[in-house]
Amino acid sequence: MNKVWFVTGASSGFGRAIAEAALAAGDTVVAAARRPEALEDLAAAHPGRVTPVRLDVTDGAQISAAVADALLWHGRIDVLVNNAGHSQIGAVEETTDQELRDLMDVHFFGPAALTRAVLPHMRRQGTGAIVQMSSMGGQLSFAGFGAYSATKAALEQLSEALAAEVAPFGIKVLIVEPGAFRTALFGGALYRSAELDAYAGTVGPTREMAGGADGRQPGDPAKAAAAILRALEAERTPLRLPLGNDAVDALVAHADGMREELLAWEKVSRGTDFDE
Repeated sequence: MNKVWFVTGASSGFGRAIAEAALAAGDTVVAAARRPEALEDLAAAHPGRVTPVRLDVTDGAQISAAVADALLWHGRIDVLVNNAGHSQIGAVEETTDQELRDLMDVHFFGPAALTRAVLPHMRRQGTGAIVQMSSMGGQLSFAGFGAYSATKAALEQLSEALAAEVAPFGIKVLIVEPGAFRTALFGGALYRSAELDAYAGTVGPTREMAGGADGRQPGDPAKAAAAILRALEAERTPLRLPLGNDAVDALVAHADGMREELLAWEKVSRGTDFDE
């Protein structure tokens, strides 16, 4: 049976690539974006199988309406892809409260609301999948990406609990952790906090890296989309799926470093229980 996908941020980048991969597999896509007119070409190329919808994932009323419409049109939602987002560069001190809240709205509260909106239907149908587009930054961070990584880490921990909660209903949860892919994340979707001279030495290199990386990232979004579909079709879908050589290398090094530090302080850590 062909699936119905609901993909946010579908007008470009990973969202567009995932929508195209789902269509190539013979499935139907509800393609959500703030500018649905950017999806007219995709809808024209696949008559009757692409439904562009206007959606701001920070708007609860729009979320409820979009999910209700998708169910009215197609009778089911088999895969939800929470993909909409943008990047933010700035030292923690540079990042304003509003910038942090805005980022959390897009990367955490929006996906949480969409997930809650589709779960009653998926539970009733006894099957489904939630794909959370995180980042390798969901497990690690570095100077200048604290706010961005914090929002992705929050999404990952919510999703890890979610996976345990919904598995008995036949619902899968897949957390995708890409490295640097050729999307707009370092282009039009890159937001910058006002700079403080004090952080030129620590955050400056991150700003320079991001400024020169747009269009030169090694990752291919189409290959990422294919990997996501492969993981969802697997009998044992992984909870986390890092994508890209850079992501795998960074996460392995991070895990090794965490283990080394844990073992170095193991005696101190274990010595905090009440004496028997």
